[in-house]
Amino acid sequence: MMMAVSFERYGRLYYLDPGGAEPKVGDKVLVPTDEGPEVAECVWAPQWVSEDVDGLPVCAGPATRADIARDERNRRRRAEARPVAKRLIRAHGLPMKVVGVDYVTGESGEPVFTIYFSSPKRVDFRDLVRELSRALAARVELRQVGARDEARLQGGIGPCGRDLCCATFLKDFEPVSVRMAKEQDLPVNPMRIAGACGRLMCCLKYEHPLYAEFKATTPRRGGRVSTPEGDGVVVGHNVPAEKVVVRLNDGGRRCACDRAAVCGPRQAYEGAHGGTGDPHTDTESGSE
Repeated sequence: MMMAVSFERYGRLYYLDPGGAEPKVGDKVLVPTDEGPEVAECVWAPQWVSEDVDGLPVCAGPATRADIARDERNRRRRAEARPVAKRLIRAHGLPMKVVGVDYVTGESGEPVFTIYFSSPKRVDFRDLVRELSRALAARVELRQVGARDEARLQGGIGPCGRDLCCATFLKDFEPVSVRMAKEQDLPVNPMRIAGACGRLMCCLKYEHPLYAEFKATTPRRGGRVSTPEGDGVVVGHNVPAEKVVVRLNDGGRRCACDRAAVCGPRQAYEGAHGGTGDPHTDTESGSE
């Protein structure tokens, strides 16, 4: 059994083992964290999943009225802390931008603010921390984050028109390279392949294995192939449709063939003759 919760409306999803709880969508539940149980909203009711998923935190049960009241107080304190932090940052003249505020009450009952900020360089904020602690009457921690974490904390809409992946379901940032965009025949234009954070879009990683597998098992551009409509030369690939675009020798007409229609005879030829997969090239080299 598995369920999903979110601490913010339309925020990142966290997956839990429901344990003995049976919440419905919209119910408030308690989620175990390092600072103790926190209130979250159930966005995916418990249901059976086909895969065995181990190591999920167990839901601590439904949230009581006291838990919900405490969560609302914490939200108000987070909202109050943001303008205070911005004001003191301006007063100190520091090149910092507040991107997120967290507030929890530790096991000892001590209130703790964690203020996330971005900056183009390292910042000496020791004096700022002391003033923030006095102004907020709580312990304050400042943590500098990068561009990707800034987008994750602030949220937003990506070029696809959907909520940012990093703010909804992505747990870790995997390396993304320009080579992935090239292999997917995307224009190497920063305005076209950059996300809201200004870095390469994380979604370039999603389909990259599909493109790599397709190109490894499909005739390359310029290769000669035989199709149901005649012989020709490969001039393009349509990876999502698993088709190969071929310019036919007869009249130069182009056709889009299924990969299986082009690769099947090619693989059979390789198995029978041990060639390179290009019947024309192998025949010519064998006759010399």
